[in-house]
Amino acid sequence: MYLVQPLVAPVQENLMELLLMVDAAKGASAARVTAVMPHFAYARSDKKDAPRISIGGRLVADLLTTAGVDRVLTMSLHAPQVHAFFRVPTDQLHALSELAEHFHTRDLSSTTVVSPDLGNAKTATTFARMLGTPVAAGAKQRLDGDRVEITSLIGEVDGRDVIVLDDEVANGSTVLAVIDLLDRGGAASIRVACTHGLFANDALGRILATGRVSEVVTTDTVPSRHGDDRLTVISVAPAFAEAVRRIHSGESVSSLFHDSLSERRDHA
Repeated sequence: MYLVQPLVAPVQENLMELLLMVDAAKGASAARVTAVMPHFAYARSDKKDAPRISIGGRLVADLLTTAGVDRVLTMSLHAPQVHAFFRVPTDQLHALSELAEHFHTRDLSSTTVVSPDLGNAKTATTFARMLGTPVAAGAKQRLDGDRVEITSLIGEVDGRDVIVLDDEVANGSTVLAVIDLLDRGGAASIRVACTHGLFANDALGRILATGRVSEVVTTDTVPSRHGDDRLTVISVAPAFAEAVRRIHSGESVSSLFHDSLSERRDHA
């Protein structure tokens, strides 16, 4: 049985509904329960960076296991260590192929992919390789909850068309900081791409209000309620459909990343 996490209510309600559905499925003698969670919302709580705080990502992973989940299917966890929180087999997809297909329709001869921080640099490098472009990364320091400072940029952006790649945009503080640095560094144009577009506290409006961002591209792992024509939402449903098919038939999920998007859609 595959249970898809509801995504139309606040995070706490979504999680509770999922746990109740898992418990009901187990009570109905389901042989195996796979939780499909396009956005694992508590992944940002992945470390104890202050005294007496909860590591929410680990707690939620334990709750899922206790409720009876046998396997988890998700996309783009916030940090590598979150994967290890789960005590059951966990498949983590990514949306780099879908995002790359979107940008492939453009002239990329003067494009540079920029990671807002060094922690995301490996993913940005993979994405840049897909597009055949150089890569750059910012040196980020988080001062407190929503305040970040990006002091320098490793790589050349002067006169370049920049694609800022991040896994998740919540309050937008990191993206706004890197936009300011790119503006001062002479970037010709700026686009923003992310997997999870939460855009809390009018983050999308504040990003577009800078006047420097021509497009924001995200996926539908989180429902979008924004109607701005500079926002592009890409569906990752074919990727999840193909992953579910492979899990059900006992095939490799990791090889999914080597398949083209068109091949996935043929199966879905």
